[in-house]
Amino acid sequence: MDVVIPALGESVTEATIGQWLKKAGDQVKADEPIVSLETDKVAVEVPAPADGVLTELKFQEGDTVTVGAVIATLEAGAAGAPKPTTAPISPAVPAAAHSPDGEAGPATGEPGKPTPEVVPAAANSAGAPAQGAAAPAYEAIAPAVRVLVETYNLDPASVTGTGKDGRLTKGDVLAAIEAGTAKVKGAALAVASSGAPARAEERVRMTRLRQTIARRLKEAQNTAALLTTFNDVDMTAVMDARNRYKEAFEKKHGVRLGFMSFFVKACALAARDVPSVNARIEGDEIVFHDYLDVGVAVSGPGGLVVPILKNADSKSFAEIELEIADFGKRARDNKLKLEEMQGGTFTISNGGVFGSLMSTPIINPPQSAVLGMHRIEERPVVVKGQIVARPMMYLALSYDHRLIDGREAVTYLVRVKEALEDPTRLVIDL
Repeated sequence: MDVVIPALGESVTEATIGQWLKKAGDQVKADEPIVSLETDKVAVEVPAPADGVLTELKFQEGDTVTVGAVIATLEAGAAGAPKPTTAPISPAVPAAAHSPDGEAGPATGEPGKPTPEVVPAAANSAGAPAQGAAAPAYEAIAPAVRVLVETYNLDPASVTGTGKDGRLTKGDVLAAIEAGTAKVKGAALAVASSGAPARAEERVRMTRLRQTIARRLKEAQNTAALLTTFNDVDMTAVMDARNRYKEAFEKKHGVRLGFMSFFVKACALAARDVPSVNARIEGDEIVFHDYLDVGVAVSGPGGLVVPILKNADSKSFAEIELEIADFGKRARDNKLKLEEMQGGTFTISNGGVFGSLMSTPIINPPQSAVLGMHRIEERPVVVKGQIVARPMMYLALSYDHRLIDGREAVTYLVRVKEALEDPTRLVIDL
């Protein structure tokens, strides 16, 4: 029985073999994931079509495959040899420590967590035993946990597993990262016999998603006439409203009342006054939209992804918060669908969750504008002649100057500011 690449979504014709989750000779069950594919937009797992044993893997990790291609063969109904549950973990490959490139995408993750952009290749599980305490075999780590370990370039032996038979869970890895006890592979430089530190290097192939992000960002810089305008907003009214109603809101709707719904509603309100911000250039024509499809960028294991909150202008606060929470959870689990990241007329980028004070976000073509949110901090401001401390946030609107004039960009950002400083406007549509 052949295992073939399924349809991956509109206009997506090929993918890259990201990681084989099973190897030749493994027994699999129907619908059990056997390989993870990387497309231009998202990682996709291909399940086994039936119970049986994988007899042949026809491609290697990193190979490009097309929709409909046969990537493996499966002997349906066959029984495979039992797999050992534990095995020695391979020694870590020395590598230079990686650091984020500094471009923080919006995310629903927790502030302060590292967001490396480079995904290292999997360690060789057939190597010699590692020194120190015994740990579950690398191949025995669940695929979702393995992706997390590889994304942060961690040594699995440095994380204590609390799962069955001491296996690692996603919670174990995230807790170790937050506590600072998880060790990065190759972070400590080896000392040569001369006493000087070794100068190690590592080459890691860019994921298909990272290549696409790089290409599109550079395309935006090369094509659009990018300009950014700034303003600041007093978040007192939004924070007061959120604190006043958050418990009742969560009890009624089953989701927390966050800041993002206020910003989405404010952007929708401002777009009615300045429709060019929600438009795009197509050839020698300007295409205006009478709807607002907002891209809300979130961080996934493979990098930044931007699912689309469609018809955001007609959604309630609860509908917006529920959908964004769902996007964030499924992005972390690599469960977003391709069609959920296609389209979009405007983007909101939240670098504030990582502590960003100010940035100049880059538009996502063919969109013409993106709003950058940043961290909230108390600053002295003058109110009615008095110096007072207020929770302030810098806002940045990057836009395509070919379509949007400076007056329109500033007017749009002022409308957003006014709506956030007086949230009643969001209710009475003013």
